[in-house]
Amino acid sequence: MDKGINLDLSKYRFERAKTTLDTAKNIFDYGDTNASANRSYYAVFYAMLAVTSLDGFEASKHSSVISYFNRNYVKTKIFSGSISDMIRTAFRMRTNADYEDFYKVSPDRAKIMIEYAEKVINMIQPYLEKCWEEIKNSKEVI
Repeated sequence: MDKGINLDLSKYRFERAKTTLDTAKNIFDYGDTNASANRSYYAVFYAMLAVTSLDGFEASKHSSVISYFNRNYVKTKIFSGSISDMIRTAFRMRTNADYEDFYKVSPDRAKIMIEYAEKVINMIQPYLEKCWEEIKNSKEVI
């Protein structure tokens, strides 16, 4: 895949992460904690996709994306291990909220999910901006 396409896709996905986080906050304010947890997880997921798309990595399963991200970005210490814990918790909470009958995300847990999504996005953003700049500069040289 062309680096320019990867760059555009990465930027699109990161913007989607940020707008999905805003949606999670709005839904939380409305009072639907399960839907807010869902959107918080997807904000995290889109942020991960913004990173992995720079590698040209695509997967059909969320667990594959998480595994790839952890193997290539957490174990290599590009991101701290705390990001992996937040991703795992967000994934588990979203799965329970979406698929378990009678499961209710408490307002406190939904708020924590929003905080995790904000932290993940804030951790990933500087890395992405550095990569985007490097790609842009390498294209200018060509």
